[in-house]
Amino acid sequence: MKRQFRRPAHRASALYRRSIQLRVVAVSLLASIAVVLVLGVVVVAQVRTGLLDTKIDAARAQARIGFQVEQKKIDEARDLKLRNIADPTTEETGTWLLRQVNDLAASGQTVYSVIAMAPGTGAVVPDTAGFAPRYSGDIQPSSVPDTLRAKLFDEPGQMFDQSTRIHRSPESGGKSEPGLALGMQFVGPAGTSYQLFYVFSFGQETDTLNLITGTLATAGVFVVILMGGIAWVVVRQVVTPVRMAAGISERLADGHLEERMKVTGTDDIARLGESFNRMANALQAQIRQLEELSRVQRRFVSDVSHELRTPLTTVRMAADLIYDSREDLDPMAARSAELLQGQLDRFESLLADLLEISRFDAGAAILDAEPVDLREIVARVVEAADPLAQAKGSTIVIRGDGEPVLAEVDSRRIERILRNLVVNALEHGEGRDVVVRLGSADGAVAVGVRDYGIGLKPGEASRVFHRFWRADPSRVRTTGGTGLGLSIAVEDAHLHGGWLQAWGEPGGGSHFRLTLPRTRGGDINRAPFRLEPEDSRNNRGLGAYGTPYRRAIAPAGSTALSAAEEQAEAPEGPGSGLGSGLGGVLNIGPGLGRNRLPEGPRADPSDVRTAGAGYGATGAQVMVDPTPGRPSVAQRTAEPDVTGGTDLEGSQRAKDEQQD
Repeated sequence: MKRQFRRPAHRASALYRRSIQLRVVAVSLLASIAVVLVLGVVVVAQVRTGLLDTKIDAARAQARIGFQVEQKKIDEARDLKLRNIADPTTEETGTWLLRQVNDLAASGQTVYSVIAMAPGTGAVVPDTAGFAPRYSGDIQPSSVPDTLRAKLFDEPGQMFDQSTRIHRSPESGGKSEPGLALGMQFVGPAGTSYQLFYVFSFGQETDTLNLITGTLATAGVFVVILMGGIAWVVVRQVVTPVRMAAGISERLADGHLEERMKVTGTDDIARLGESFNRMANALQAQIRQLEELSRVQRRFVSDVSHELRTPLTTVRMAADLIYDSREDLDPMAARSAELLQGQLDRFESLLADLLEISRFDAGAAILDAEPVDLREIVARVVEAADPLAQAKGSTIVIRGDGEPVLAEVDSRRIERILRNLVVNALEHGEGRDVVVRLGSADGAVAVGVRDYGIGLKPGEASRVFHRFWRADPSRVRTTGGTGLGLSIAVEDAHLHGGWLQAWGEPGGGSHFRLTLPRTRGGDINRAPFRLEPEDSRNNRGLGAYGTPYRRAIAPAGSTALSAAEEQAEAPEGPGSGLGSGLGGVLNIGPGLGRNRLPEGPRADPSDVRTAGAGYGATGAQVMVDPTPGRPSVAQRTAEPDVTGGTDLEGSQRAKDEQQD
């Protein structure tokens, strides 16, 4: 039931946030309703006060005159009695009251009613005086409030009034309406006390107020609708050009550079359209210029690469001839022949990479995909890299190869990617172990290459896939290299519809993860394992002070420190900033500082939501979102490795101690 109401509420909320026109109209309607309500209440209150005050004043004046007439008749009857000319009817109290009620009510049958009854102190008064109430018309004696009767009883000869509800006889429909009762207590000619009341009905005034209220309500509804319509029309005149500009901007972003806004008039909106069109013209000129430069650059690389093949072939033949006969040469010439042979190998490798890059730029790369077990490709890559691993003193550890890792891929391209990653890991691994991890889950397969060498400095993970970029140009490269390997690797990954991502931290090594869809053309929703390794310095609580996100040295199951706790523990000084525990683009996932249930890797390429510019076109990214609840470092070193490999942390620590 809650979901049925929650979905429309979410849709309405999203529409309200997305539409400025709807927001303006809604605010205008609310303001109009508030104004109409305030004005209506004020007007009705003033009209009601005026009508009632006028009615009350007239009723008091009329009742005062009637009471004076009544007192005059009583005085005249007493005078006649003193002169022995008394009317016999004056001695009969009931008859006297009936005549007085009829006389007083004769002049105001449609305005007021007259009631005469015995004095009372409230509640039900018995007929102790020997007469029943006398009244005119269809009014009921119960219309007189008991509290008013009590006041008259306590202060005879004084006029009092009180609001009341007038009750009609059942023969008249038994209606009830508001009114005003005014009364005074008299002593009749026979010496009997009685109370006389004037009861004025406010029914006509109530009908007038109801009519005024209904009229104001109807007018208010029309005013609100009119204000909403006016706001809709006015805002639409402003929002329509903005929406048009947004639509044209989207088409410009999609590559339709000829789109322009239609400009009419000379107002502010017209000036906005003219400015937008000038901006679009400038962007189109710049993009066309950049496209032309890019086309010339790609054409130049392609032409140079092809043109160099012929002279390179001739030079290679001559160099091979000299190299084969180097034993007959003097030592300096023989050494020159060896150097020439090595540099020609690098030249041919660079030329081959340039040709491959030119194919990607021209969109001529072809994917020859077929079902392959990635374990076989990894085995070939590791076998080919074994001589380099022995020369570096490193051991290549393969994990996750207990079960088949099948995917539709181009074996040649995937092998080239993994060869680049493994060779780079051995080159920069400082003689430590290199871990190759395989995994598959949720329609995706992944291969990760982890080293424990120099790592990546902050910001380098986002540039590692750039062409001809090297982390440290001063380092000696014993295996050669052109600086295009990772650029080609990321293009091969994109050709498969996959991700190639990098993570690294200074002194903590690096981790490259290749994620591919299991089937050709499939989508990747989740990577089989995280990009940041569990044994990173950051996860082990070894991050430098001042890093925005790090782990404290805590037992298993501890979570990341909140921002406030981190700021309290981090000392002030120049060490603040990204710190040494982060290499590349910094991203902090949602829920920082809050306990979360264990969950799998995230679905987006970076494992966390992007911040700033995101991971860009290169796919490079740093993941800073450790999963809470996993074993601590001490537990990992004490437990056997269930994957069949060696405990990397323990073996690496022992190797470091031996080297020291």
